[in-house]
Amino acid sequence: MVLCSHNPLVRGSSPRGPTSSAKATQYSVVAFLYFKKHRPQPYNQSVSVKLPDHLQYQSQTSTTLLKDWLVESNELTRNILLNLKVGQELVPKLDIVNPPHWEFGHLTWFHEFWVHRKGQVSNLSLLNQSDFLFNSSDIAHSDRWTIEMPSIERLLQYNLEVFQKTLELLEGTVDAETEYFIQLSIFHQDMHNEAFAYMWQTLGYKAPFKCFESAAPEKSLALEYIQIPKQSFKAGSDRNSGFIFDNEKWLHSVELNDFAIANRVVTNGEYLEFFESNKNHSSNSRVQAPHYWKKEGGDWYQRYFDEWQALSLDEPVRHVSYMDAKRYCDWRELRLPTEHELSVLMSQDVNQWQASKLWEWTSSPFMPFPGFSPDPYIDYSQPWFDGNYQVLKGWSAYTPKRLRRNAFRNFYAPHRYDHFCGFRTCLL
Repeated sequence: MVLCSHNPLVRGSSPRGPTSSAKATQYSVVAFLYFKKHRPQPYNQSVSVKLPDHLQYQSQTSTTLLKDWLVESNELTRNILLNLKVGQELVPKLDIVNPPHWEFGHLTWFHEFWVHRKGQVSNLSLLNQSDFLFNSSDIAHSDRWTIEMPSIERLLQYNLEVFQKTLELLEGTVDAETEYFIQLSIFHQDMHNEAFAYMWQTLGYKAPFKCFESAAPEKSLALEYIQIPKQSFKAGSDRNSGFIFDNEKWLHSVELNDFAIANRVVTNGEYLEFFESNKNHSSNSRVQAPHYWKKEGGDWYQRYFDEWQALSLDEPVRHVSYMDAKRYCDWRELRLPTEHELSVLMSQDVNQWQASKLWEWTSSPFMPFPGFSPDPYIDYSQPWFDGNYQVLKGWSAYTPKRLRRNAFRNFYAPHRYDHFCGFRTCLL
């Protein structure tokens, strides 16, 4: 979602904001200790050996499909970088963006580190000083603008060398662990590609690639609230169900009271009514117009990448923070759904509700499920279980279909608005 991401896999490189040095986990120490503790021992019929969690996911993806995903994701990334105009790689130092060349180097380093170096800094990289340059857990966000970077030509070559090695691996038989890390790296790159899209939105650049489907529903449904009965809901993901992220562990029952949830997300017109209300304008904590909106000559416009378009009142409102979404709910005397309530809705027949093609805010803080334990990439979830991030569910038009799973848990800080996000409501 887009994932340092952000999105969201490496918190410091975009999907969710700069990495705190107090939270940052050193890859060299973390990976060494994890593999020392968890690497499976040689098989012995007389000894029962518990496999580490990430080897219990039972991949359901063929090597042919992995090769297709790998090529698709990496070609998209390379095209994003190659299509930058001269000077566009020089971006302002903002908490919600990264220097594009640094981000490109980082995602190649991540892939090489886990797939080919087995999470060990003692295994040499194809690029000199890559750990120093591109380990987002080590390099402060602000330093990414000042370090001496390899040329874009060298970064493109490094990327090609790493991915060629992976394609060669996939020509033969790969073990479960290697296959796991290849999938992890592909999904990491997918999240960064989405992060490039919302970073380009922030910067007002031309869209970096064509979204995977139209960015908004053709026409919003008439607003209705769907009555969901009291039930026991299975949240999370189970063993042997294919690749999952560690914050989905493990499948468990959640008892839900009956609730009523909107069949669609809040629209621009509904949010504009809130923004222009007397209550908002007279409030000491007045909510500002959404980012990328402007008013000229009495008409409202919305910027979509580098183009200003007339504001369509019927389209979903997007780029609204969790805090402002909550203020809207308070004004309407409604509430945001919990992540489990939204998951229940999204598991219903698609004819009963309308997908927003946005990541949707929930009222649930990002916290571990019962039985959680970190997978090898420890920084993905564990450092962020502090109650300061909110869960989002769904997907955006820039999320590839292979990442669109009901159990997937995205998460961002509540002040963030730059990703492709929206929200729907529940009755009190």
